[in-house]
Amino acid sequence: MTDLLTREEYKAIAAQLTPPSMSFIDGALRPSSDGETIPVTNPATGELITTIAACTVADVDFAVARARTAFDSGVWSKTHPSERKRVLLQLARLIEQNAHELAVLESIDSGKPILDCVTIDIPEVAHTISWHAELMDKIYDQTAPVGNDAVAMIVREPVGVVGAVLPWNFPILMLAWKIAPALAAGCSMIVKPAAQTSLTALRVAELATQAGLPDGVLNIVTGSGRVVGEAIGSHMDIDMVTFTGSTETGRRFLRYSADSNIKEVVLELGGKNPCIVLDDAEDLDKVAAQVVAAAFWNMGENCSAGSRLIVQEGIKDKLMERVLHHCKDWKTGDPLDPSNQLGALVDKVHFGKVCEYLDIAKQEGHALILGGDTADGCYVMPTIYDGVKNSDRLAKEEIFGPVLSVITVSSYEEAIAVANDTEYGLAASVFTANGKTSMRAAQALRAGTVTVNCFGEGDVSTPFGGYKQSGFGGRDKSIHAHDQFTQLKTIWVDLSA
Repeated sequence: MTDLLTREEYKAIAAQLTPPSMSFIDGALRPSSDGETIPVTNPATGELITTIAACTVADVDFAVARARTAFDSGVWSKTHPSERKRVLLQLARLIEQNAHELAVLESIDSGKPILDCVTIDIPEVAHTISWHAELMDKIYDQTAPVGNDAVAMIVREPVGVVGAVLPWNFPILMLAWKIAPALAAGCSMIVKPAAQTSLTALRVAELATQAGLPDGVLNIVTGSGRVVGEAIGSHMDIDMVTFTGSTETGRRFLRYSADSNIKEVVLELGGKNPCIVLDDAEDLDKVAAQVVAAAFWNMGENCSAGSRLIVQEGIKDKLMERVLHHCKDWKTGDPLDPSNQLGALVDKVHFGKVCEYLDIAKQEGHALILGGDTADGCYVMPTIYDGVKNSDRLAKEEIFGPVLSVITVSSYEEAIAVANDTEYGLAASVFTANGKTSMRAAQALRAGTVTVNCFGEGDVSTPFGGYKQSGFGGRDKSIHAHDQFTQLKTIWVDLSA
């Protein structure tokens, strides 16, 4: 699967695609109840790909009813874990078998470079689903030490009907992060993909049915956040919601829960993540490569992007020389050309938002040392500003684009203080050759994931989520992701005479 094709071959696959154009409810593709649709365009070209169903509250109600029926029937929720495992492993195999189709569909829908779709996203989707499938029959429940007159069992049960609301920056991968542990736990699901990027979620739902997932267990309801997202958040018969997206929208889901049935809410939200490079960092060429990847991977449309480079003054000049050198390797252009590392931003609205920050940087008088320009087709070139203060908007607000702010500090203590001076706390990186300093920094940084001498998010076995306004209620990935999709029940058996 990871063998790359040529640009012409990917173009040929794109030309032959028949993208799904309806929602997927109760095992079938369905139009919206009022027949309304939303256009789906390729952000790199502006061309219409298809239209998708603009679902209504009535469509959400129907999907929830079918999910509830499926859950209560036990057709999935009470199926033996080995059978659920078999179905999910088959889904992972079907994703691998349809990998090129899914990769191209993801690329033209979101603007993501085909290089990442083929080598990272689609393989990781299959791996995530198979990993959680293998885990489900290896999680043991517990007994409590209550003496000889009773037996106390602590067991997990699926939480019920789950609403999952997805972001547009990693459409199919975030789908996998949500559905793999939830389906493994035995839940039924209502998934709302982002309106801009719904196509791969619909295709995966078709493959899930082909793999043997019963009707009604996985439903994809397409449409706007204002209609479909709010209906999911406010629904009285949805037991929990897992949301990945902006902090502002995450607050709404807490309000929806409070105003409805007090459903459980898990939020994975924004970030303004620090990348600290201290004076004693070694191998600056490797450090610079990591800094560039942290800032520009996925066009900076990444909640864990290292968008604040906090560098100690003694090493700054040498580091920035290497950073600018490595930026030459990050080509921006046609997402279906595998020689390009960067594609287009997701749509014109977001492109406009990122461009506004380029204007703000000019107004604040920051020193532009790379990029700052754009191109037709929602392209923003990798951009670096020097002389940024942590109080500036560029350093405080999540831009979600390929924009790196360089902040100079004089000491380790100042670096940690600046890094933690943010409302977010999703991820952080620190580069130092001193082992003790690295551990001190990892403990001091208020972030859910701290990487040492590298940029990353761990792997499927490590939990992902944040502190402060970056997250609430649980974690994606790892064994801990299963916890949020289950309820704990105590069963007390009296053995006294």
